[in-house]
Amino acid sequence: MPKTDKYLIINGTVVNADESMQADVAISGGKIEAVGRMNPADFPDFKVIEAEGRYLIPGGIDPHVHFALPTPAGCSSDDFVTGSKAALAGGTTSVIDFVTPERGQSLPEALELRRTEARESLCGWKLHMGISEWNKRVSEEVRRCIRYEGITSFKTYLAYRDTIGISMNELEQLMRVAGPEGGTVLVHCEDGEMISRLQKQYIASGKTRAAFHALSRPVAAEVNAIRKVIDLSEKTGCPVYIVHVSTGEGAGAIREAKEKGLKVFGETCIQYLILNNSVYDASLPDRQVLPYVISPPLRPEPERLKLWDELSRGAFDTVSTDHCPFNLHGQKDRGINDFTKIPGGAGGIEFRLSLLFTFGVLEKKISLNQFVSLTSHRAAAIFGWGDTKGKIAAGFDADLVIWNPDKEWMISAKEQYQRCDSNIYEGIKVKGLAEKVFISDSRYCNPDLRV
Repeated sequence: MPKTDKYLIINGTVVNADESMQADVAISGGKIEAVGRMNPADFPDFKVIEAEGRYLIPGGIDPHVHFALPTPAGCSSDDFVTGSKAALAGGTTSVIDFVTPERGQSLPEALELRRTEARESLCGWKLHMGISEWNKRVSEEVRRCIRYEGITSFKTYLAYRDTIGISMNELEQLMRVAGPEGGTVLVHCEDGEMISRLQKQYIASGKTRAAFHALSRPVAAEVNAIRKVIDLSEKTGCPVYIVHVSTGEGAGAIREAKEKGLKVFGETCIQYLILNNSVYDASLPDRQVLPYVISPPLRPEPERLKLWDELSRGAFDTVSTDHCPFNLHGQKDRGINDFTKIPGGAGGIEFRLSLLFTFGVLEKKISLNQFVSLTSHRAAAIFGWGDTKGKIAAGFDADLVIWNPDKEWMISAKEQYQRCDSNIYEGIKVKGLAEKVFISDSRYCNPDLRV
């Protein structure tokens, strides 16, 4: 396609979080110039693209990814280049990754190092700041991040206490600093003490196989933590964003908090809506189980069904991926004789929209407008992009996807863009594809994937 930054997309159906309409969209200089019925003759310098039978949706925003995440098994297998390619191939035009400071490292130093990595991204990006310890220095640096660095979201872990996790008391102190400054605290809600105790029990009794990963992180570990974090949010007035919720009861607690008017946001991930814990069957070979070692783990089928119910009832603001793939060979298999050493994480950014469209929209669990809200609009609103992204409207960034709702295809590691030797969605048939993807820095991107 000729290089240009002016496009007129005609005869498509524009789908936003609040409405859908038959309309044309004019793009110029990386911005949406106009939305409505337009005569191509009035746009002589624009490349006309026919979109009849297609949806025009805002580019996806994934608020939870981990590109090049350092671990003892090596960095997660997608860096900002390969991960952003996978994102664009799937219709996601912006991501939010994380700064993960080592204990003792200053937040500004860690932030600048991560920004250097993130600048390699081919799509839009932001960063959440991780908090791996709490003291007076960190307290002041949180204020500095908000006031001078444009960082307003802070990620905490209630698990992993030996490395990056913090206590409930420290979490409360962070909330009391970040909340009044206009910050939001993200929380990985798993009871770290419960998990550590169970892990030690299983390992001591010789239960070391990958299948025991899920048993060491029970439903109660998540639900208990979620309820405590909601209580802290109510106590401090600090907004909280609860990440990767995998349990129906946890989702229900978030919905109830919302109904009370608390500043609580909920996120689930596409894997918890699509897969269940049958993948951890002890009769399966360990190498077949390893790709599914993620935290929180996949849950029993009743929990998966409850998540869909809570999704439709408004518990969740976003459906993300927690994209953090590791290769089976040389990374995941390092823990084949000790499940606690398996790097936790899996890929999914490339398939999020197609999976949610297939199993959500087409199965009438959510509407098209909810689909846009969950994959783009709400993330933009929560994390500071609400005036520029997550909507197809004049003046907004030209992050836009031409979505083919009729394209049927099968997910396969052999054809994926994500850099990983396995795929947790291998063999799943989906319907719906990001046919063409526009990004707001004026580059035109057609991943030419399965079309």
